[in-house]
Amino acid sequence: MEENDDFSSSPIVFVDLSPSSSEDENDAVSLHSTSKRLYYMLQFLDRKLSVDHSCNTSNASPPPEFEAKGGGTGMFKVPVRAAVHPNRPPKLELRPQPLRETQIGCFLRTMVSTESQLWAGTECAVRLWNFNDLYSAASAGQGGGDAETAPFRESVSTSAVMCLVGDEGNRVVWSGHRDGRIRCWSMDSVTAPFKDCLSWQAYRGPVLSLVISCYGDLWSGSEGGVIKIWPWEAIQKALSHTIEERLMSSLLVERSYIDPWTQVAVNGFTNVLTWDVRYLLSDSSSAKVWSAGYLSFALWDARTRELLKVFNTDGLNENRVDISLAQELPVELISGAKKDKTQSSFGFFQRSRNALMGAADAVRRVAVKGAFGDDNRRTEALVIAVDTMIWTGCTNGLLVQWDRNGNRMQEFHYHSSSVQCLCTFGLRIWVGYASGTVQVLDLDGNLLGEWVADNCPIIKITTGAGYVFTLANHGGICGWNITSPGPLDSIVCSELAGKEFLYTRIENLKILTGTWNVGQGRASQDSLISWLGSVASNVGIVVVGLQEVEMGAGFLAMSAAKETVGLEGSSVGQWWLDMIGKTLDEGSTFERVGSRQLAGLLIAMWVRHNLKAHVGDVDAAAVPCGFGRAIGNKGAVGLRIRLYDRTMCFVNCHFAAHLEAVNRRNADFDHVYRTMTFSRPNYLNCAAATASSAVQLLRGTNAIGNNSVEGMPELSEADMVIFLGDFNYRLDGISYDEARDFVSQRCFDWLRERDQLRVEMTAGNVFQGMREAEITFPPTYKFERHQAGLAGYDSGEKKRIPAWCDRILYRDSRSALVSECCLGCPVVSSIPRYEASMDVTDSDHKPVRCIFTLDIARVDESIRRQELGDILESNGKLKCMLEELSKIPETIVSTNKIILQNQDTSILRITNKSGQKDAFFKIICEGQSVIKEDGHASDHCPRGSFGFPRWLQVTPAAGIISPDHIAEVSVHHEEHQTLEEFVDGVPQNCWCENTRDKEVILVVKVHGRYTNNTKRHRVGVRHCCSASTKQREPPEHDTRQTQGTALLRSNFQHLSSSYDVVNHLWGMNSP
Repeated sequence: MEENDDFSSSPIVFVDLSPSSSEDENDAVSLHSTSKRLYYMLQFLDRKLSVDHSCNTSNASPPPEFEAKGGGTGMFKVPVRAAVHPNRPPKLELRPQPLRETQIGCFLRTMVSTESQLWAGTECAVRLWNFNDLYSAASAGQGGGDAETAPFRESVSTSAVMCLVGDEGNRVVWSGHRDGRIRCWSMDSVTAPFKDCLSWQAYRGPVLSLVISCYGDLWSGSEGGVIKIWPWEAIQKALSHTIEERLMSSLLVERSYIDPWTQVAVNGFTNVLTWDVRYLLSDSSSAKVWSAGYLSFALWDARTRELLKVFNTDGLNENRVDISLAQELPVELISGAKKDKTQSSFGFFQRSRNALMGAADAVRRVAVKGAFGDDNRRTEALVIAVDTMIWTGCTNGLLVQWDRNGNRMQEFHYHSSSVQCLCTFGLRIWVGYASGTVQVLDLDGNLLGEWVADNCPIIKITTGAGYVFTLANHGGICGWNITSPGPLDSIVCSELAGKEFLYTRIENLKILTGTWNVGQGRASQDSLISWLGSVASNVGIVVVGLQEVEMGAGFLAMSAAKETVGLEGSSVGQWWLDMIGKTLDEGSTFERVGSRQLAGLLIAMWVRHNLKAHVGDVDAAAVPCGFGRAIGNKGAVGLRIRLYDRTMCFVNCHFAAHLEAVNRRNADFDHVYRTMTFSRPNYLNCAAATASSAVQLLRGTNAIGNNSVEGMPELSEADMVIFLGDFNYRLDGISYDEARDFVSQRCFDWLRERDQLRVEMTAGNVFQGMREAEITFPPTYKFERHQAGLAGYDSGEKKRIPAWCDRILYRDSRSALVSECCLGCPVVSSIPRYEASMDVTDSDHKPVRCIFTLDIARVDESIRRQELGDILESNGKLKCMLEELSKIPETIVSTNKIILQNQDTSILRITNKSGQKDAFFKIICEGQSVIKEDGHASDHCPRGSFGFPRWLQVTPAAGIISPDHIAEVSVHHEEHQTLEEFVDGVPQNCWCENTRDKEVILVVKVHGRYTNNTKRHRVGVRHCCSASTKQREPPEHDTRQTQGTALLRSNFQHLSSSYDVVNHLWGMNSP
């Protein structure tokens, strides 16, 4: 890297918006985005003109509807929506939430950021985003739920990715996979799909964790506590080979691993870490590596690879093993075959013991789990902050702070939900929870802010390009400004809201809903055509609810038993699904997307093929209300979908019967509304398994506010709710004969006044805030089967009074304040048809149907992402604020040249000259070279992730410098004369390290609190093995040269800009 690249002054959020693809393709995408903007503007103008026209037309009025009292408060309040979420910071939708059905087998499960890219691991590949494309429109042809995703590239198909780690030193990213392989990907891949540049079989089981130590070694963890260390020397050799030689290289790397557990018993430790190694963490400040399972931690020396400490989640050290057995082993180290045999035998003994202990622990944990439930203190996340403190998150929401030596310091509890991930940058720590909440803490553990980032668990957080990126369990990726919550948020929100008309699209469609109590009978094809087929030609979605599909005590008991083990459905229910599907031309025109049966209740949904791409996230629910709220003879079944990114719920109900049971019916509705909980269909549960065992499927989509608010039903969070079914409300204060007379005269106004449901809705006792279209059809209950016309009303002994038992009600996004379709009121409905099929005689109830005409406002995330980029680039106030926040504190270092003899230590001082801002530093090794006989250095070769050579210790390698303070860094030469080559975890060959002089280039990277940009200081460190080097030191009388290896404090220079001093010191030991 050139020295004139030391300083970058661009703001933290701004990245180069130059195209990353060909000019022709970029022009086409730009033209398409402009066309969409114009189209949305025309839609906006049309809506405004139509509203004005309606206001000026005296006889223009919406279809008559009846609205229940009691809406607008509590759980019946319409969920708040807005162009920009009012209760959280503005976000960058890098990858908008995809429909679950499009992600089966390819869910995103992890991600990591590098200096210029964001990488994500899916269940079938690796993909990357360039930060240059953060604000770009979606590329043409992106499918599979990525139609509005920022441009990305994807790899060839692989096994599921379990973990990722970036290696800036060699511009590669390492991935661990479910099939046990470790793969290496180049950051500079330009082809799509791109291929790995190196891979090998690391384990038989999955690779659960990866990390690169401060010495460049790649550490990996798997099941059963197995840790393998892949030395950088072996990896470097493999990467240097040609493509043709990579296969042989992979085989050599595969056998080059080091098993650190083989040395554990000799050091006196018990191997208690037999749990899966789910987390690995590199502490560069103290040259340590942390490994962790759910309940145990181990602390390793990154240089010697020795185990330093084993402790549990309470901070208690695990006991040391009785090493008498180890002492019985030969202590004399003998080279050759005898040494190999001894170490192999010891390794076999250790591995066998580990396996036995692991099995015993597993049995004990299963017993404990059976008696007391899951341990809620287990570790779910691990991260190191810039102040060298380690933070862990637990299943019970607890955050624990540890020091670098594994001592438990403090704990904090701000949220009851499980911690899923942690991330840190500067003075802030971000916490992602299973509830979808994100919290921001300072390094002292104080809560700075929180918001609901998503409707499902946040499973990964990382930082890059001035953003904090969150990966939700559904696969969506959002970017939050690294300063949030902060002063930028209100400005960005205001600007985005003002451009709402540029990224708002209004979709129009019709939904046909139908309800029918079939009375345990079966319908003819003609009846189904009359009810559904005759009106389905111009609708996009059909939702059908049936009651009393099958009844009887035996069937109800069997149904209840099946529900307890997760089974549902019946042969009769399947017959109805098949018949209705045939009526709707299922397969050619419509596709069934979901269904749910609870005893005699059945609900199903069909979607027209041309709409299928916009419908998904289908969830089902059932609530029994009969016989102690346990039997499904009465109750409800429901389906929930996401349509154009809006949530729709459809609920099919059958409430308590009989004239006098009004209060029971009201109670049934209240019970259903409060307790209906949706879950995904069984066939999706495995495909979309979460990354953490603590993740729960939480409710709500697009909900504003806290999803975990106690007592808030899931139905309350939907943009539209439609209730249909046999509600069983009757007519009060009227006789059978009077009712028949009014029906025959079609005097429905008087009958509606006697309707129990209307009375209860008026009183605000049931269906609070919901609407029903005007009833213009006769009562639908009760009829004699197979008798046509109104003469078919019950004429038997009981002579049940005709009633409108079968109804369809709804609630959309309209409130008292907003009724026009917009992002603040995203779903607006009207009912052109609400009628009964009076000619159908297959049951004692008549089927009812209702057609809804919907306007749905949705966000074009691709356009809004571009608008966000334009705002950040063009708003003068924002630019000034960002430039101020992006400033890097002025720092100086005490020298740019250090010479070390054996076991020497030199102090490198870094001074923060800023009087107001903290400076954050990290020291990396840009490369190592060997000094030739002529005194010149060979080419510098970086180790993994800019790691240090094993003969050099730099502590601390990272930290914070307060304003006007100095950080002292120890640069120490550690004797390391012997190198070992490992095969299958056992050392095979030993040799002396090259005794020629060596030189490394240390780079002190300094950044500010809110910026990823760095100011770099280079320091050359030379290890002199020979006396000849010492003879080349400058004479004392040369006043042009600085004495010793460090500058005096009075001679501190701005080394990043004083190239004369740098070059002068650099050559001070040259011949």
